[in-house]
Amino acid sequence: MNAHEIDYKIFGDDMQCVEIELDPQEAVISESGSMVYMSHHIQMETIFGDGTHQGGFMSKIFSAGKRLLTGESLFLTAFFNQGSGKQHVAFAAPYPGKIIPVNLAEYNGKIVCQKDAFLCAAKGVSVGIEIQKRLGTGFFGGEGFIMQKLEGDGWAFMHAGGTIVERTLQPGETLKVDTGCVVAYTQEVDFDIEFVKGIKNLLFGGEGMYLAAMRGPGKVWVQTLPFSRLASRVIASAPQTGGKRRGEGSILGGLGDMLDGDNSF
Repeated sequence: MNAHEIDYKIFGDDMQCVEIELDPQEAVISESGSMVYMSHHIQMETIFGDGTHQGGFMSKIFSAGKRLLTGESLFLTAFFNQGSGKQHVAFAAPYPGKIIPVNLAEYNGKIVCQKDAFLCAAKGVSVGIEIQKRLGTGFFGGEGFIMQKLEGDGWAFMHAGGTIVERTLQPGETLKVDTGCVVAYTQEVDFDIEFVKGIKNLLFGGEGMYLAAMRGPGKVWVQTLPFSRLASRVIASAPQTGGKRRGEGSILGGLGDMLDGDNSF
């Protein structure tokens, strides 16, 4: 598998986009809806399957069906440079965070990531699924039994919320991570779950019943703000039924609403 050799630049800080530079006949694949802009001579094509264009029709049907298991669309979008010079196409994720560029050739051709982490990749990179083999990890690991895997020898780009922390684990070294904060890891890492000890920790710790135990050797990418955590905070701060707002942490609560002129309670 030989992926196209693309160049890229990442713009922005908390709302990043990645601009891909394509030579003539080079291409990049992405999830549907992530394109921001593209040059005049870029041709867009919707493709079936995992993005490699390998195999026959039934093979493409099978690989597209596997993508449904991760909650993604049956289709990927490919952007081809049909011009005579360098052309550009840019992609961005739908929520704040960082873009993580990875050269799969540096990681033995494979990285496992959470289901919505993939943003785009050089043509030739395969976007497939990874089945968790341990029951406990599948039930309590935060991402279920099915994760995505990126395979090939080219550049791939992932996206995650908040700040990204990269940790390289030595053989036998263990990193305990909140299950929702695991973005990706190399194939050598042993991903398991660990029960939180102590009744007080379980009842009042606020960290859930399980942590992800990532054992080296290998590399792990961790996000500081999972989208699920961001969404729960937004929902918790949203106005209540009837237009009432929450106290937003104030000890005045409803009295504060009265002082602000909100008499709708």
